[in-house]
Amino acid sequence: MTHQWPRSLILIVLPLLWVSSYANGQGSAAAAEKKWILVWSDEFNGPNGSGVDASKWVSETGGNGWGNQELEYYTSRTQNAYMQDGNLVIKAAREKYSGPDGVTRDFTSARLKTQGKFSQTYGRFEGRIKIPRGQGLWPAFWMLGNDVDQAGWPACGEIDIMENIGKQPDTNYGSIHGPGYTGVVGLGAPYTLPAGRQFADDFHLFAVEWEPDAIRLYVDDHLYSTRTRVDLRPGWKWSFDHPFFLLLNVAVGGDWPGNPDATTVFPQTMLVDYVRVYRRADPETKK
Repeated sequence: MTHQWPRSLILIVLPLLWVSSYANGQGSAAAAEKKWILVWSDEFNGPNGSGVDASKWVSETGGNGWGNQELEYYTSRTQNAYMQDGNLVIKAAREKYSGPDGVTRDFTSARLKTQGKFSQTYGRFEGRIKIPRGQGLWPAFWMLGNDVDQAGWPACGEIDIMENIGKQPDTNYGSIHGPGYTGVVGLGAPYTLPAGRQFADDFHLFAVEWEPDAIRLYVDDHLYSTRTRVDLRPGWKWSFDHPFFLLLNVAVGGDWPGNPDATTVFPQTMLVDYVRVYRRADPETKK
């Protein structure tokens, strides 16, 4: 998630079960065809109204703007992140909220991460997500290097798998960030849906395939951007050779999306059907 300041068990699935899941149409075609092996997932099938699985996710809290002049307060309440009908719901609401740190905001939302619970170097990382809609909404599915607390951002590296800003409802932004290439200088590309379609209308599959020397970004199994070490300018560092953890959040307002206006309807929800992480069955096999 583009910013200027860090956003601060592995389940081994037997190959037979993995193959069966694709036979039942539960996995992406790309993962099946390229012989990826599932190593971690959350299917978000908990009881309706229950919170996230604390063995997999950490709730980040706070309302200090997150380096982007954002307007929300991220809470750990089930009002903002909960299970519903087989989906994770992250709900952004218009409500005055004062946190234990004394910060008061007019919006609440949730920000979840797997830091300290799960991280991986290389592989395929994917999420089936239906994003919220409206001016000032900023949903994201992304990754940070797990050394962020030691190395800082952007030295830790960042991979944005899905970012959308409400004023561009048909566009997903995928990008990578590291020392020298942050913000508008980040290496990435937009993916735009065909005319008349919006990402908030339905679920879409957002994915990254990350190799030692290349990062490929997909929407609904369409490859739309590939970045390699060759793309780096002199003095830039390739920061993608160590484990990364996952994040899911919905920001409200900020420098990039702008703030909500009279057209923005609250509450808004991001629905996440699943998040899955794979490794290659044959590490020598490349696309």
